[in-house]
Amino acid sequence: MPRDKDNRKNKAERAVRAAGGAVGGVVSLALKIIFTAILVILTTALLFVCIFAFYVKTTLVDEVDISLDDFSLSESSTVFDRDGAVIATLSGSENRIWVDYEDIPKDLEHALVAIEDKRFYTHKGVDWYRTVGAVFNMFLSMDSTFGGSTITQQLIKNLTGENEVTVQRKLVEIFRALEFEKKYDKEEIIEWYLNAVYFGEGCNGIYTAAQTYFGKTPSELTLAECASIVGIVNLPTYYSPFYSVENNKERQLTVLREMYEQGYITYEEYTEAKNEELHFQRSETEVAEQEIYSYYVEAVIDDVIADLMEVRGVNYETAERLLYSGGYQIHTCCDSRIQGIVDAYYDNLDNFPNVYNTTTQQLQSAIVITDPYTGDIVALRGGVGEKNANLILNRATETTRAPGSSIKPLSVYTPALDLGIITQNTLVMDAAPDSGKYTLEHFSFYPRNSGNQYADGPITIRQGLVSSKNTVAVQLLDKIGLETSYSYLRDKFGITTLVDADYNPSPLALGEFTNGATVREMAQAYCTLVNDGVFTESRTYSQVLDSGGSVVLDNPVEQREVVRSNAARNMIDMMVGSVTSGTSGGAGFYGQEVAGKTGSSGDNKDRWFAGMTPYYVGVVWTGHDIPVKNGVTWTNPAIGIWRNIMQQVHEGYASRAFNDPTSIGGDTQIFGDLTVTPSPTPTPTPAPTPSDEHGFDYEWPDYNEPIEPTEPVGEAA
Repeated sequence: MPRDKDNRKNKAERAVRAAGGAVGGVVSLALKIIFTAILVILTTALLFVCIFAFYVKTTLVDEVDISLDDFSLSESSTVFDRDGAVIATLSGSENRIWVDYEDIPKDLEHALVAIEDKRFYTHKGVDWYRTVGAVFNMFLSMDSTFGGSTITQQLIKNLTGENEVTVQRKLVEIFRALEFEKKYDKEEIIEWYLNAVYFGEGCNGIYTAAQTYFGKTPSELTLAECASIVGIVNLPTYYSPFYSVENNKERQLTVLREMYEQGYITYEEYTEAKNEELHFQRSETEVAEQEIYSYYVEAVIDDVIADLMEVRGVNYETAERLLYSGGYQIHTCCDSRIQGIVDAYYDNLDNFPNVYNTTTQQLQSAIVITDPYTGDIVALRGGVGEKNANLILNRATETTRAPGSSIKPLSVYTPALDLGIITQNTLVMDAAPDSGKYTLEHFSFYPRNSGNQYADGPITIRQGLVSSKNTVAVQLLDKIGLETSYSYLRDKFGITTLVDADYNPSPLALGEFTNGATVREMAQAYCTLVNDGVFTESRTYSQVLDSGGSVVLDNPVEQREVVRSNAARNMIDMMVGSVTSGTSGGAGFYGQEVAGKTGSSGDNKDRWFAGMTPYYVGVVWTGHDIPVKNGVTWTNPAIGIWRNIMQQVHEGYASRAFNDPTSIGGDTQIFGDLTVTPSPTPTPTPAPTPSDEHGFDYEWPDYNEPIEPTEPVGEAA
């Protein structure tokens, strides 16, 4: 019996030990799992931190740096010509007068802090309590407004104009605020905020707000008035007393209550301010006479704003504010002597008559004159008649029109010369489309020549350009291919307006682009030919400095070789022939060698002339704002405009000729089965008579004697 008892006891002890071992094993396993999980979490967290740090360094760091030096809100900018003379002063349109911190009432500051950022004086740019709360609010309630912005963050958004609500933008905003408060103290932030923020009713800054709502300076505002004005910031329209006195009063009471609860005012002050009757008065501000900027200055404004947006990483509104109020010194490429010649000519409407009574619209025109060796736009004009308003259509830089035959040297002739497919003496068939004397390999587009004029046999490439033969242009396009032509225009000559629909024979061979081209880009492209195949980005300004003389934007000459020099020289040589004995007749003037190419869009809605001297490239467009069929059908007025202006521009200049090509070309014949022996030198095309629609003698017809326009056939030169 005792033995059985011992056995039972031993079994129980073994069972207990076994159970304890099992429990211990379970506990040990659980601890291992917990430890592993913690290790995985820590490793994941560390990896996340590393990835986040890398993201911040590579993606956000460039956006974080922001300085108040970039945002001087009270200084006009000055525009200079290339010789340093002032040609314009840019003043901001915002209604703003700066108030120093010393002149800002403490009640105004405390009202702002109490309602917008109660931990402003203790945080370092970011209120982490509100930020964490905003994160939970965003993810739990799916509220995309995020919220949680401090006064510092709001100031940065006001200065940069960046209000996009995304996680990345919020991260940028947070890091910017942290860095910002390392540079600036709380007083500077309050001063800038109250001068930068919008208070509704066209009031930018506290000075104009105090004047507009109460007819006072900020230092004269009472506590009740301070709370009323600060309350507007949250929703400027809704809380404006001129929109709703009740809404403004409700918001004012909220501001006063927060000021009392946060200890900025006593209960007596709270009660007195709450009961104070507010007397709103809309003050009238004197409007200064606005300076009318020239077309050139407005082109500079557009370029500088675009570059500020890119370089500073700000939106359009902020870049515009920087330009008009940043105290900048803008050094342009404008030659005031040449610009004066252009303006004097374009101001006189007698120089731009409508030949036919096809429309009551004023005949319009634009011109861009560029230094082909630097890309400097020395003069431009975007419309006829005296300019009497700002921000009107600039037809030199903003209007796109089909360039017609003026595109041929860029789209087919120069590429073919550059690729060695042709020389000036290469023979090509010039015959009617239905004659069957030539065929195209890659497409079936057979245009007619202007006026149905054909040699009905082989002519040289030079003759084809001089006479602007559509038949020659389309055969050249067939040889070089659509892709090559399109690529030369877009990638080598900088024509940015092309679209997929332009990847077709008519746009590329005859210039009937879907959207057209701007006068500026056409001038920029032709500069490449004068400068021996070197493409130069056109520019209206060279440098922008801040009020302290530091460089804000540097805009150096940018060049790249895109065409062989001899191809460019041969192209120029052929266009000299166009002036001396072809469709550009009438453009030449004494003292300089002139090259050029005319162009007309379908139905003679637009007329172009791209003209060159060894000094300058000038491109002129003429037409109507609403295109008119046969609206410009007599002699090409663009030629006369170009000649009359450029002749004055070159007065006193030494006579120059273009660089001669090293070889005008041999006797290649590659277009079809041509049995005629090519001539070693091209036969000049006779100069057109003044009645020829391609010619030009600039003796305008008698406008009192109606002349019926003729229907053009095919693409005009």
